[in-house]
This record gives sequence, C-alpha cells and structure tokens, in this order.
Amino acid sequence: DELPQLLNVVNGTMSLVDHLGELRHRLAISIGAILIGAVIGFMLAPQITTLLAQPIPTPTDGSTKLQFLTVTGPFLNYSKISIVFGILIGLPVILYELWQFVAPGLTEHERKTALPWIPLSIVFFALGVTVSWVTLPFALQFLTSWTVPGVTESRLTGEAYFGFVTTMFIIFGAVMEFPIALVLLHKLGILNVQKLQSSRRMVVLGITIFAVVATPGGDPFSPVVM
Repeated sequence: DELPQLLNVVNGTMSLVDHLGELRHRLAISIGAILIGAVIGFMLAPQITTLLAQPIPTPTDGSTKLQFLTVTGPFLNYSKISIVFGILIGLPVILYELWQFVAPGLTEHERKTALPWIPLSIVFFALGVTVSWVTLPFALQFLTSWTVPGVTESRLTGEAYFGFVTTMFIIFGAVMEFPIALVLLHKLGILNVQKLQSSRRMVVLGITIFAVVATPGGDPFSPVVM
C-alpha cells in the first residue's frame, strides 16, 4: 500500500485519501503546538492578567481594577488567556504546517514567491498586536470617561475587559496581514496594480466601514488607527 502512495508523491500527484491523511497529520501537529502553548499560558496567566490590566486606571477608593460577576469567571478568564497565548505561541508552527500542506500544489515560481512572506506574516501580526496595545489606553480613557460624578461610575468586569482586549489584539493582528496578502496576490499575478488603482475609492470606503464595525467599544481612536 505504501509503494503506490510513494509513487504518487514522486510523480507530484496525491489521491483524495492521501490529501485527507496529510491534512489530518498537519492539523494534529498544529493542535499539539497550540496545546503546548496553552499549558505555558495557563502557568503564566497571573502575570499575563497583571500585564493586560495595566492600562486600566487605578480606582481612587483602593478597590481592585477588575471584578468577576460569576463563579466561573476567573477560571474562564485563565482558560481564554491560555488558548489565545497558545495560538500566538503556536502560530509559527501553524503557518509552517499550512505551508507544507499547500506548497506541493504550487509551481516552483509560486513557492519561491510566497515562501519569504510566511515568516513576515508573523512579524506583521505581532506588529498589529503592538499597535493595539499602544491604542488601548486611549480607547479605555475615552470609553470610561462618560460618567456623572457622584451619580455613575465605571466599574469594569473581568469578562468584559479581557474579551475586549482579546478582540482588539486579534482584529488588529489580522488586519496587519492585509498588506502581505495584497502584495503576495500581486506577485502571483492574481491582482495587478491597474485593477487596484481603479478600485481605490471603493476599497477605501470598505476599509473605513470595516474599521468602524470591527473595532469593539465604539471609541473614535481605534477605528482611525486601524
């Protein structure tokens, strides 16, 4: 049974069963990398929680910055941090396995064109997360300032805050992949400069609408930065 599969690989062809087996193998490795990163993230969850809570203004009455309103809130927060941390740590492995799965179906020219952009996508994703982190204090200051002294106050819950931060990180990181995708599609001949230039106005309008809708919170700073 192994000899026909080996001959198929040598000849550059694979059956549907072979493709499914290869996909299962790549997914298993990627999930394993995420699980290892998640275990590390769970161990570092207290330090990560402290770091993520830094942009929150310290309450004047000496109370804690965040509170959980459910019994399962603290554990779910640890779990969410662990999963996101695991995905971030496992991202190089995920991209490598994705490349190993896709590369055999590409031509030599396409492989040489796309390969340098794989590690660069990790750098751009990290850059997006960094931009989100820099933007976060301004967004928080704006969103929590709409209170009436002596009548209302802004008390943040852990569930809402960490969900907000996680969404910011993922969206900004994903958006920073857009330039890479654009350049890569151009180099592969799928898009051309003339087509992009003719669609500039509609693309700018679409990007603006996406930035306003995608950024959580509704503050004016995050969409502008995005």
